[in-house]
Amino acid sequence: MRPRLWIPFLLATMACGASPSEEPAPAIEPPNDAGAGPVDAGVPDVVATPDAAPPEVDMAAALLAKLGTCTAVSKSPFATDNGKTANVDVCGMKNAVYWQADMDIDCDGKESPVCSKATDPSFQNQTAMTDSKGGPLDAATVPFVVVPQPSNRWDYRASDLALGTVVAVIYDGKIEYGIIGDTGPTAIIGEASYAMAKSLGINPDPRIGGIGSGVTYVAFTGKDDAVTKNEDHAEAVTIGKRRAAQFLDEN
Repeated sequence: MRPRLWIPFLLATMACGASPSEEPAPAIEPPNDAGAGPVDAGVPDVVATPDAAPPEVDMAAALLAKLGTCTAVSKSPFATDNGKTANVDVCGMKNAVYWQADMDIDCDGKESPVCSKATDPSFQNQTAMTDSKGGPLDAATVPFVVVPQPSNRWDYRASDLALGTVVAVIYDGKIEYGIIGDTGPTAIIGEASYAMAKSLGINPDPRIGGIGSGVTYVAFTGKDDAVTKNEDHAEAVTIGKRRAAQFLDEN
């Protein structure tokens, strides 16, 4: 008679399997960050944005608004051209002098395709101020202003100006910085280089260019703030912006 093996087999099977009445254990969810609720993927994160930068000062308009009534430092007025009425005074303010005139085109200095005897019958191959190599300034590339040579009418040196002094020139809402780079006739005022005129949107042609009125020249006094390299326009701009801001605070 064979031994009955099915009963131990059945008992072993029941021990290893789950009971029919047993419910499955609940799934274990990973814990959220402490105190964090469910993430709503449909709502974008709010990103803080910095406040908008304040608008830059309209330096041309601000300087013009500060000029006010002219207190003449010139002993008698200048004309803008030969044969015209002398009615332009050089006016003094704290740490600056200014004049309002025309702009004739100075193409003197280093010869170039736009400044030479061929383009300017009055061309001279020299300027009162020289560049860092001892040569004349290049009127085609260096924005500079011409002041009258010293006389009894006005001596720019007596107003604490010098060759290389920084000047702000304003025309039609635009401003450009340059230096005093050349001198001209003792009774005439209102002249600047080809490069200065071009940067302000004035026709720079030495024969037919320039503008008859509406140009303001603000020269910042004090020889310590003259440029160290006369042909370095970037240096003139840096000094000019700083001096213009100081002028607004001081006046």
